[in-house]
Amino acid sequence: MLDKYFHLKELGTNVRQEVVAGITTFLTMAYIIFVNPAILSEAGMDYGAVFVATCLAAAIGCFIMGLVANYPIALAPGMGLNAFFTYTVVLTEGYSWQSALGAVFFSGCIFVLLSLFKVREWIINSIPGPLKIGIAAGIGLFLALIGLKNAGIIVDNPATLVGLGDVTSLQVGLAMLGFFLIIGMAARGMHGAVMIGILVITGLGVAFGDIQYQGIVSAPPSVMPTFMQLDIAGAFNIGMLSVIFAFLFVDLFDTSGTLIAVAQRAKLLDEKGRLPRLGRALLADSTASIAGSVLGTSTTTSYVESAAGVAVGGRSGLTAVVTGLMFIAALLFSPLAGMVPAYATAGALMYVAVLMLGQLSHLHWDDITEAVPAVVVLVMMPFSFSIANGIAFGFISFVAVKLLAGRAGEVSPVVWALAALFALKFAFGI
Repeated sequence: MLDKYFHLKELGTNVRQEVVAGITTFLTMAYIIFVNPAILSEAGMDYGAVFVATCLAAAIGCFIMGLVANYPIALAPGMGLNAFFTYTVVLTEGYSWQSALGAVFFSGCIFVLLSLFKVREWIINSIPGPLKIGIAAGIGLFLALIGLKNAGIIVDNPATLVGLGDVTSLQVGLAMLGFFLIIGMAARGMHGAVMIGILVITGLGVAFGDIQYQGIVSAPPSVMPTFMQLDIAGAFNIGMLSVIFAFLFVDLFDTSGTLIAVAQRAKLLDEKGRLPRLGRALLADSTASIAGSVLGTSTTTSYVESAAGVAVGGRSGLTAVVTGLMFIAALLFSPLAGMVPAYATAGALMYVAVLMLGQLSHLHWDDITEAVPAVVVLVMMPFSFSIANGIAFGFISFVAVKLLAGRAGEVSPVVWALAALFALKFAFGI
């Protein structure tokens, strides 16, 4: 039944491989079930309720992506979007968290309309080939930076912006060991290398006393303090229009970049470089955002960590469904899930980065008008710490380079329009 529904044989995979991929994806993004409540609680929201809302919103998004779109892409409340929700909308601009949830709800509704009328699909399919390659590689480099940061290998330095951390620390040593273990096992053809590496490093962390054993099972908190607490009327405030636009903008291009990068890695694009069933995939994060706002969490989006599951063989929606089930299980096994430290997943992120940077081999380096935009995306994503900003600079540079090279005819109307919108965004700080 599973093989028939998810087309496993057709995609060159099997149930065991998909289960391993789903668990691996969950382990690389499980941090969100603890980080998201920590951030949103600073806006005045109940920590326990947000914890439950985060797990449920992620599960809903994963189930829709897996069962409807049949892609191995997991969803959860987005990092960056939750920070914008708390530190900008609530703490800086002074809106209530209920009104902010209302803005998330409206942005999700607009997403649904854009998806149904295939506006988002049209935009994504209009992205030039060099930018698709740059996006995939750029997200890979972005993942590497996140992994290095989580491991403590790269730290902030006021004199040089970034610097080398304490490489003699236990966390750094275990993160590096995890990375080399994954590489060694992958080189031997072990499909579960990433998951095994994460679990081994977590076990060593417990053995060395760096991770405290917190038990296995606990009853989930109540979601009622945030459930159905969104303020629809408050979101109609004229000042909230820019907030709704910001949620729309960031989620649109974060999701677009993630879908392209993960699908390219999984070899799911067609001969024209397009993603089949893209409309269904886009509808998944749209409806998940609406559900998340009702439950009590910020915008839900596709996660680039899905590439970790793809790297161990995930090819179908069964991977996403398994990840969703893991989020449901996390409601009861939150102490156990919370024991996986950031440095245990750092090696997995760096391994995936290596794989995704391999996309650069498909770039036409001898054509500078194609190489430059891809490199701009590659550089700007990690250095601006934003997938959306990297894509924006890529579009602007693509148009600028083609125009100045006398090849403006190679730029489609959609790319012209998007580049203009991105330029206006940066010029006026929208």
